[in-house]
Amino acid sequence: MTARKSGSRLETEIERCRSESQWDKIPELVRQLSAKLISNDDLGELLLGECKLQTYLKENPIKQGASPRGPRPKLVEVRKHLTAALDRGNLKADYLQEASLLMAKLCYVEGEYRDALGHYSRVNLDDMQLGGAPVYRLSMIAEAYATKGLCLEKVPAASPSLSNKNTGSPSSNRSTTDREQEIITCYEKSGDIALLYLQEAEKALSAGIQNRSPKPGPTAQDLELGYFLETGLQRAHVIHFKNGNLTRGVGRFREILRAVENRTTQSLRMTIARQLAEILLRGMCEQSYWSPLEDPPTVSPLDDPTRQGHTHSKNYSLSRRPRVYSGENLFCPQENTEEALLLLLISESMANRDAVLSRIPEHNNDRIISLQSASVVYDLLTIALGRRGQYEMLSECLERAMKFAFEEFHLWYQLALSLMAAGKSARAVKVLKECIRLKPDDPTIPLLAVKLCIGPLHWLDEGECFAKMVIDMGEKAAEFRAKGYLAIGLVYSLKATDASLRSTQEEYQRKALGAFQRAQSLSPTDHLAAFYLALQLAVSRQIPEALGYVRQALQLQGDDVHSLHLLALLLSAQKHYHDALNIIEMALSEYPENFNLLYTKVKLESMCRGPEEALLTCKHMLQIWKSFYNLTNPSDSGRGSSLLDRAIADRRQLNAMTLPDFSDPETGGLQDANTLGFSSMFSVCSVHATSIAASRVEQALSEVASSLQSSAPKHGPLHPWMTLAQIWLHAAEVYTGMSKPAEASACTQEASNLFPTSHNVLYMRGQIAELRGNIDEAKRWYEEALSINPTHVKTMQRLGLILHQLQRYSLSEKVLRDAVQVNSTAHDVWNSLGEVLQAQGNAAAATECFLTALELEASSPILPFTIIPRAL
Repeated sequence: MTARKSGSRLETEIERCRSESQWDKIPELVRQLSAKLISNDDLGELLLGECKLQTYLKENPIKQGASPRGPRPKLVEVRKHLTAALDRGNLKADYLQEASLLMAKLCYVEGEYRDALGHYSRVNLDDMQLGGAPVYRLSMIAEAYATKGLCLEKVPAASPSLSNKNTGSPSSNRSTTDREQEIITCYEKSGDIALLYLQEAEKALSAGIQNRSPKPGPTAQDLELGYFLETGLQRAHVIHFKNGNLTRGVGRFREILRAVENRTTQSLRMTIARQLAEILLRGMCEQSYWSPLEDPPTVSPLDDPTRQGHTHSKNYSLSRRPRVYSGENLFCPQENTEEALLLLLISESMANRDAVLSRIPEHNNDRIISLQSASVVYDLLTIALGRRGQYEMLSECLERAMKFAFEEFHLWYQLALSLMAAGKSARAVKVLKECIRLKPDDPTIPLLAVKLCIGPLHWLDEGECFAKMVIDMGEKAAEFRAKGYLAIGLVYSLKATDASLRSTQEEYQRKALGAFQRAQSLSPTDHLAAFYLALQLAVSRQIPEALGYVRQALQLQGDDVHSLHLLALLLSAQKHYHDALNIIEMALSEYPENFNLLYTKVKLESMCRGPEEALLTCKHMLQIWKSFYNLTNPSDSGRGSSLLDRAIADRRQLNAMTLPDFSDPETGGLQDANTLGFSSMFSVCSVHATSIAASRVEQALSEVASSLQSSAPKHGPLHPWMTLAQIWLHAAEVYTGMSKPAEASACTQEASNLFPTSHNVLYMRGQIAELRGNIDEAKRWYEEALSINPTHVKTMQRLGLILHQLQRYSLSEKVLRDAVQVNSTAHDVWNSLGEVLQAQGNAAAATECFLTALELEASSPILPFTIIPRAL
């Protein structure tokens, strides 16, 4: 009885060591077992043979694609032990099966593939029970299926029908297909049983740790997959993809990923998740996608059409399968990009968790592998999130990658581009500076930085520095050198617009012209160089020269919207208003949603066709705004529309934006704009509002207001709400020209509902007050507008005239002279200044001002040339 209990204890310990792959303890346990139970000598032979085989494989791991090893001296003892265990026949049936599996494994290691298949045929793997089997036996069965599949791939079929496979007979093709199916089935069974083994082994390991005494000691190591288990998990989908059967390959990936995770398979799962995401993004469209919870389609466009008849389906069952994730309310992707994004976010989390950051030489290879693995994940994330326009989310993901990114240009550059696309321009410039440090000879990086500095940021001094970097590269910049001169010309042009002193303006205009001329000489086929040279000449009121270069730009790029717009403004400066209107209408046929063209059309129509036509264009602009910005899917919003989606969520703001009810029957075309139903326009969007928290809405609105009430219109593209406000203000201006203050006031109120403290809104209120004869009220509105934007020339000119009417000549002269300093080409200001000087008795100075006004008016466009955006 004592010996039996001792043997039972030893057998339990042996089983535990086999499950945990602690092969170094097996010889001592076998010695103890042999001393206690003499009848179990054959079991000892089995255990010693297994121990030596596993130790050999650990010291001499099999590599993928290695040639047959042949006999090895260290394996002679293994064969001796296993042969003794098999030949004497004293083993129980289960142990006898194990000995045969080990012998077959040994034959494979030695390159005897036919002998290995013979052992598997005698054992009959399909009859081995998985239910109630010890953990280590699950591993042996999984390895056996993988080894059998490897042997079947290496050994040609021996049946008579297969020997004629080159004849092309139906039986030959059918036998080849059956053989392929058998191989795939072996690998799939191996993978399923391997997952089951790893789950059970981890559970047993955790239970063993909990049951042991809490003495300090070494922690249990993670299980190792080994060559055979890893082959079983990965080989099946490789064959599916090689055979052109993407449907089964994707299905196999999903089966592995749905299994309950354990620590041993984490690296493998990350690889599989990344590979599946790549297939979903690059090889699958929405029409060929099917849900992970659905059965795959029997016929799929993903599969090779020449092998449709050989599509392998899963045709086996196991008595025990690995556990899979299940439960209620689990997220299930509904389309390919969604599933790919889920997989990549999981992979990214694993890559960040397992990152190797140590810079010591011993960890160099591991760090390189970790970086490469993470870079692939982030590149795929860029594709997935870029398709959805989720650049803010992408930039957040790439920021987490920065711990990998020491001296890694690719990740820094990806982060910079994502920040640019997300509208985080200031941070993008800082990241681009690091990219310039890492790659100082690449001219495209400082050009990107210039683009941000000129556009959304209006950091002109920084932009000048970046542009000079490109110019200073000289011949190394190659064709980008012309872009460098173009960039610095734009910087000088914008600085000239911002300058408050006329001398400074003229100096920057001279520099801008020189830079544009240099760019045009370096790249005579670049339409942008000719266009910006024409624009700068137009701003400097050199109209004939500007017309020559804009025509040259149109010869190079006939459908460029800005060149067409500039041509129309130049024609209007020469008082060819009908020709300018024809050009605008031609441009609008190509770019019907360009609001800058529409603004110019309103001004030209007011002059050529009457205000009623201009009001119809205003109505058309409102309809375009509704169709263009009335969005329901934030991912499809495009540039700048995320602000719109966020602002729409405030119901109080929406309720305030209703079209005014004009009671005057003479209101003309805008009276019919009521049919637009602005309230119905916003009611479509109000459904989306319920999904956004009120606090976030308030924050979003404050951000919109603060950004749009600044000088953004002059420095970059307009945001949606500012566009809408400008439409209302243009309509108000038309009504003011028609001497209809009530209608103009109603339109101004609509703009005020959007931006109550905008200087343009306050200026228009002053215009309406003047129209009604309320001089004091108009003066108050103009003063409030100048308190917000002290350099608004139109407001300064109107305030100067009101002060002149109030006989405050000195103050009026000062305001108008300040306006001339801001914009020396404003003929209205010069004319008003002449009137003030004449009233003061300074006839000579007044005459000079009148002559200047006449000269400037002769070259004055319908709208300022600076309405055309200047961006790289």
